[in-house]
Amino acid sequence: MEAFEIAVVGGGPAGASAGRAAAAAGADVVVLEKGVPREDRPGKGPDSTDAAGLLDYWLDIAGFGIDEIPDDVVLRELSGAEFIGPAERLEIDRTGMDASYDRFGITVDRVGMDDWLRERAVDAGAAYRVGAGVRNVETDLSPSGSHEQRHEIVLSDGTTIAAEYLILADGPQRQVTSRVLDRFLPDEDITDYVGTRDANHIAYQEHRRFPEELFEPEVLKFWWGAIPGETAYPWVFPNDGTVARVGLTMPIGLTKDEFEDPTDYWLVDPDDGRLPSPDTYLERLLERVYPEYSIDDFPLVETRGKQGGTETYAISSTRPIDSPTAAGIAVTGGAMGTTSAFHEGGYHVAARTGEIAGRLAATDTLSEYNDAWKDAVGAELLRNVAFADVVAGYEPADWDRAFRTVRKLMNDDGRLIRPSIGAGARGASLYAKYRWAKRKHNDGGYVQLPESAYQYRRSVSPH
Repeated sequence: MEAFEIAVVGGGPAGASAGRAAAAAGADVVVLEKGVPREDRPGKGPDSTDAAGLLDYWLDIAGFGIDEIPDDVVLRELSGAEFIGPAERLEIDRTGMDASYDRFGITVDRVGMDDWLRERAVDAGAAYRVGAGVRNVETDLSPSGSHEQRHEIVLSDGTTIAAEYLILADGPQRQVTSRVLDRFLPDEDITDYVGTRDANHIAYQEHRRFPEELFEPEVLKFWWGAIPGETAYPWVFPNDGTVARVGLTMPIGLTKDEFEDPTDYWLVDPDDGRLPSPDTYLERLLERVYPEYSIDDFPLVETRGKQGGTETYAISSTRPIDSPTAAGIAVTGGAMGTTSAFHEGGYHVAARTGEIAGRLAATDTLSEYNDAWKDAVGAELLRNVAFADVVAGYEPADWDRAFRTVRKLMNDDGRLIRPSIGAGARGASLYAKYRWAKRKHNDGGYVQLPESAYQYRRSVSPH
């Protein structure tokens, strides 16, 4: 049996960042990544599927200086974004947040980004193992001295690794995290908080080459009120050359019966027997946004993505959870619910929470983790949760009204301001709803499972 001070389950942005931080602090750490094949990656690596955009202040949250990221990883520097409703649109050229980067943001090669973080972890001294799926985790909570291994991680090949601290970074699907945490909630089911099907959104994207005259290299585009479902929207993200990622996110398992009139949504047709599939939505989007062109004018780049230029992946739509740090366990990134369907992923919060967990575990201060991650990313999560509350239940016409109102509530710096007379009663109402939603979740109220809910026994063994 191999022994490490710290074992990290998952080798994506949270796991690699945890491994790097722990190794840099002098700890003996191993990162365990089961690995997945991709069209655009030789061999196996992390499950790198994300729209992969980083806004200006997200870089600061993640802890990446723009000059640190390799040039071939940055695909585009962005100048703004468009939020498009059925009849209205909102264009912004700044996020309104303080940031060290002076552009709106960037799009990146997600595979290259993950590989860069992995290289940084290995260079710092972390062991990074691909093809190391985790079958089981056993945790011994018997009283012991410091620096004793209390977790036994059984890998898919039958080998066992022992570690004092366990960092869970296995993403929104939480295949290992759910089994581990369930043993600390004997009277509850962890899937009530982070169940994969009920709690996740599904995202689907295609890598498509645009006609040169249509390609907009510096602008992110989002269509709201185009497809049914809470926090459901298509997007276009510019990448290298004239290739863009055309994708969408929507809750899993939606049916037409859940909506009074699904045809209120721009991409649902009257003769649809059921809600369209993601690829049908995207084909309709391109043909209706660009009516003089056909889908054949936007060919798939089949050498990219998971398979044939396409990829499907999960995004957490839960509120975040605390970790059972008294058991020497920290949950990070998508596994803890810090990624968000509202803003299409959360690479920045994954990287930052991973870094915090790795650093604290390496210095035997993991008990500080739940407070530390809130200090670092709590304001970002509070904004996401509050915005999601405000727009819950929005229908297409609501998005048009919201975009008209928000234009009146933004100052020259792109920040929301208190409503003026010009914004009217609707502006005051929207502003009040947002402020109330933030107040409701303030002081950590956005956490759905606090650390106090965990129960500790001498030994736990998920099956």
